[in-house]
Amino acid sequence: QLQLVESGGGLVQPGGSLRLSCVVSGDTLDYYDIGWFRQAPGKEREGVSCISSREASTNSADSVKGRFTISRDNAKNTVYLQMNSLKPEDTAVYHCAADRDVERICTTNWWHYDYWGQGTQVTVAS
Repeated sequence: QLQLVESGGGLVQPGGSLRLSCVVSGDTLDYYDIGWFRQAPGKEREGVSCISSREASTNSADSVKGRFTISRDNAKNTVYLQMNSLKPEDTAVYHCAADRDVERICTTNWWHYDYWGQGTQVTVAS
């Protein structure tokens, strides 16, 4: 029932910025924790950041703290990932996902999530 569609990926130079969007349909966003995940070829899926629906608290991977910011606009059923100071190692397919079993503090463990978007490619290169 729930659908998630990512957008905003592309090619950017190191040090640049991108903002990813995740538009949710089929249900109201505030019932779900939302996470951003990424996967590069040959590497395991990595939890990037998440935001809790109830308290809007966030968790982020150490590798992106201070550079990436997750936010939520429930009125637009959209979650954003603002990515600044991008590095080549940030290159990956980025997915958003929804966890119906909301938690006080959201988790970046991907196996907790029930619904997934198709992904958007982020490439950081000179």
